[in-house]
Parts: sequence; C-alpha cells; structure tokens
Amino acid sequence: MYRILVINPGSTSTKVALYKGDKSVWNETLAYSNEQLAGFEKIIDQLEMRRLDVEKTLHKKKLDVKSLSAVVGRGGPFKPLESGTYKVSEDLLHDIRSGNVQAEHISNIGALLAHEIAEQAGVPAFFVDPVSVDEFEPVARISGIPELERKSLLHALNIKATAHRAAKDLGRSLLDLNLIVVHLGGGISICPIRKGRVIDANNANEGGPFSPERSGSLPVSSLAKLCYSGTFSYAEMKKRLVGNGGLIAHLGTNDSIEIERRIEAGDKQARLVYEAMAYQIAKEIGAMATVLKGEVDAILLTGGLAKSDVLIHWIKERVAFLAPVVVYAGENEMEALALGALRVLKGEEEAKTY
Repeated sequence: MYRILVINPGSTSTKVALYKGDKSVWNETLAYSNEQLAGFEKIIDQLEMRRLDVEKTLHKKKLDVKSLSAVVGRGGPFKPLESGTYKVSEDLLHDIRSGNVQAEHISNIGALLAHEIAEQAGVPAFFVDPVSVDEFEPVARISGIPELERKSLLHALNIKATAHRAAKDLGRSLLDLNLIVVHLGGGISICPIRKGRVIDANNANEGGPFSPERSGSLPVSSLAKLCYSGTFSYAEMKKRLVGNGGLIAHLGTNDSIEIERRIEAGDKQARLVYEAMAYQIAKEIGAMATVLKGEVDAILLTGGLAKSDVLIHWIKERVAFLAPVVVYAGENEMEALALGALRVLKGEEEAKTY
C-alpha cells in the first residue's frame, strides 16, 4: 500500500496529512497567527519555520519517513503549466529560490517542503495542479495595456478537484459540462470551466473581488496616484494589495467567524464590508457567465469561506437565476494532492516534467 505524505502551506497554516492509498490516516493543521508571520519580510523566509514544524508533527505521529512512498506538496504560481502531476525538479527549486516565478505566494514553498522531506526519505517529491495552470484562450489574455497581459493564476487544485466531484455527483462527464467554480479562501478565484478547461480567471492576486487578505480590483487612476504619493514603499504597497488588503484592511481581521460575531452584535461597518465582498463575488460570477455565453450547468462554491452561511446566502440571492448553485464547503486540496501522486505511483499517468 502506497504511503503518501501531503504538505499544503496556506497563508496562516500548514496542513499535513498521511494517506495510505486514497484513504487519509491522519490530518493535522499547524496554525500561525498574523503576529507570528509579521516578522517575515518575504514568504520564502518562512520555509525553515514551517519545515521544522512539519518535522515536529511527523515525530509526534511517530512516522518514519523511510516508510513513505512519496511526498507531495501544493504547487504555486510557477511558469504557465498544463494541468497534471509534476515531479519536483532542480529547475523548479532554482526558480522558486531565485524568485523566478509569477508571484510571491505561500504555495511556492509547498514544493520546497515536499522536496526537503522527500530527500530525507529517499523518495520522489511531487506537486499537482499548481496555481499557474494555464488553459486560457487568447482572447482572455488581452488587457487594456499591451505591456500588461492577463495571466492565469488561480486556485487550480481545489477548483479542478471540485469540478471533478460535481461532475461525478451530476452523473456526467466533466468534458460535457460548463461550470463556474468559485474558490472562497484567503484569496478568491472565480473560473468558468468549459468542457473541462479553465478558460478564464480573475487572478486573485491582481483583480476580481476583494477577499479576506487581498484588495482585488481597484480604481486604477487612484491606485497609481497612491503609489506615487510617497506614503508607501513598493514593498509596503505590495503587501497592502496582497496580504494586508480586503477584510484585513477594512476590519483588522481575516476571520469570518469573528466578523459574523460582530455582525450579530450589531456592527454595521462589519456587515457593510462583508456584504460588499459577497456583492463583488456575485458580480464576478455574472461576468464569468458571459464568458460561457450564459450556458452554465452549475455554479460551484467551495473553499473555507463556503462554510459561512451568511456569505453564501448573500451570493446565492444574486446569482441563483443564472444556474443551480451547489456548495462544497471546505477544501478538497489534501485529497486532490494525494490522488495526483497516487495516480503516478500506480502508473495510471506519467509525471510531467517542469
């Protein structure tokens, strides 16, 4: 039986799981506070802390790494890649460490963590459906400024896994469906899937609705003025857009449970901001429906924030007229990572080369 260690770093946690075949043996979440992470200038600087915490977890679980068949980590915004399972290569490690990637994101270190544990175990390290999965059509790449091409950066792992799950639930092939999949997490990706391919996305680092930690689309002239105001350095502005934007900027927290408590207690500003996020999510879903020319079989809401009944209600009441709305609360990322590695180990598919 194949034993697969799964490592999935997120903005405020690292999830670690052991799978035997396609079954989860245990699953741990190592949480980090905003205060703990505030001292790291760059995301990659968190690597050693997170690796040590993973190793402590393996020790606590009495897991001998030599018993593993493979280690698989979450993939980040690397260069544009086809969907699939990839073996971690020296070229990839060099690109991550040198910053030769499309964006600075915590998922970049998933492959590094997998590699370092796999080296100790003497087994292969993989990543699956990275953030930089690119299935865009040419028309989706054009922006209003030729120097700024629209890029495919999305929560591909959970989006693809959720689409496959919905197709199975509907009793249809994914290749016969048109779907809009909405990943609701620290970042928000809203993607039209036509016949199995993600043909557009809002790029959660640069546009679309604001999210718990990201600013989303902004008034561009005002943004340019703010950037040249002398108030912020480039690094400070970048952090304000991705990391300290969205709910954190408005309400000082990215915790939806805390925000809902405030709303229940009568906090009008918390309600306004939270509802505004739902409003912008719904607007982007509507925009993606036009990409599919209105032919939408289902709208799928997934990710951690899909557990928020308040948020889901506000979204549904604006978009339910477009297509049936199905909620897959939580994330399927750990299982999707394990299954991607398992398919390669069993010879069902060949690992792709980065």
